Amino acid sequence: MKIKLLFTAFLICAFTFKFSAQTYPSLNFTLLSKMDPNGDLTGTDNRKYSGCWGWVQTSKSKEYAIIGSSAKTYFVDVTNPFAPVICDSVLNRHAGCTWRELKTYQNYCYIVSDDGAPNTFQIIDMSYLPDSVHVVKDDNVLFERGHTCWIDGNKLYVGGQTSSSSVLSNMCVYSLATPSVPVLLRTLSQDVPSITYVHDMFVRNDTVFASAGNQGLYVLKFNSSLNTFSLISSFTGYPGAGYNHASSWTTNGQTLVFCDEVPTGVPIKVVNTNTLTNIVLTSTMSPNSNSQMVAHNPYVLGNNYAFVSCYQDGLYLYDISNPNTPVVAGYFDSYPQGGANFSNNYGASSYRGNWGAYTYLPSGVIIVNDMQNGFFLIKSTVTGMTVKEKTNVLEANVYPNPTKNDLNISFINPDAKKYSIVMTNILGQTIYSEENLNDCSFPVTFKTLDVSKLESGSYLLSIKANEKQFQKKIIIAK
Repeated sequence: MKIKLLFTAFLICAFTFKFSAQTYPSLNFTLLSKMDPNGDLTGTDNRKYSGCWGWVQTSKSKEYAIIGSSAKTYFVDVTNPFAPVICDSVLNRHAGCTWRELKTYQNYCYIVSDDGAPNTFQIIDMSYLPDSVHVVKDDNVLFERGHTCWIDGNKLYVGGQTSSSSVLSNMCVYSLATPSVPVLLRTLSQDVPSITYVHDMFVRNDTVFASAGNQGLYVLKFNSSLNTFSLISSFTGYPGAGYNHASSWTTNGQTLVFCDEVPTGVPIKVVNTNTLTNIVLTSTMSPNSNSQMVAHNPYVLGNNYAFVSCYQDGLYLYDISNPNTPVVAGYFDSYPQGGANFSNNYGASSYRGNWGAYTYLPSGVIIVNDMQNGFFLIKSTVTGMTVKEKTNVLEANVYPNPTKNDLNISFINPDAKKYSIVMTNILGQTIYSEENLNDCSFPVTFKTLDVSKLESGSYLLSIKANEKQFQKKIIIAK
């Protein structure tokens, strides 16, 4: 069996990474790929992209990025993050959208937009991916506009909801007992009318952290048996208070991270939530001290890390294992047009750049949506930055599988000088092995194995570099 290096792919990717390293400043992140499918189609203020999310298709072992844009919602196969594939897209009802947020439940994607009429609430069936998606709802019957949405269990929360008759509701909750047919359960204003608007929310087990803009942060409980909301506490008038925008909670429920979007220059807040009736500010953090810095959306991973989308300064990673003294663990800046990484030049508007991210794919691949530049697939080199910590696992992609001719292999280099590849048959006999040198200056190793002469059946592929290992069953199907 012969092995051939993918010279063309290698050169293209090498150029991409060389260019990316110059264009996109980063610390402890690797750029895997980038796409800008919207082209010249823009919304208000030259914004092409907004919210994003991710989805795992367990039945087919695939991962997807769901990208909100001014023109469409894109459904992208990112199982091989070095070569993402757009599988399908759904047109927006409102042309030139600025706001678009989305979440998933089972095989459905729920899409809201806060742009003016005509607009709709969309539900997309993703079960047919990677072939296509099917639109199962695209109307304004339940509501026409929603600023944000969240899904907790089988409930959909919509913040800043506007009906087709222009009636504004602070926050509504819907049952997803039948996922394609949401049913309104309650509107927050029925129980807590003093909260005039909920911009965003984080919900876990019916406990709601409601970011209420200039009114601050509120903690609520949705009582499922009674279909009512009750107010647990509020956190207002805190140091550096601004427009309370969004929050995210640690798995252990001890720490909440939230962002105030307006005015510019307001730091990110870290608060202790051991006692929900007595929230205490423990620390603040900022990517820099520039007065035009804006923190937009936080995403807490486990108990120790918080990602924060910071518009022109990119996606920042903070170690919050000690919430009293959080520290920067890395960053990736997707906006070379301005910001602190580019001569502190923010231009005419601070509100450009990285809108949001999705940090929860099992592979550890992170989706970053930049309003002007498209979406990026990146990965952190910080140990444990996956949904399940895999400190001794080598992250690799092997495709296609099953295969009959070529088996493509790509893996992110650790700092090992050497790696080995071994393939064995079902009897444990070695049918191929090699040891080679990593080019540690280049972040990804690409290989192609010619398996055309192998008999049909199952094989075990093993890759090792330093203490990190990768194993996968390979099917050869003639």
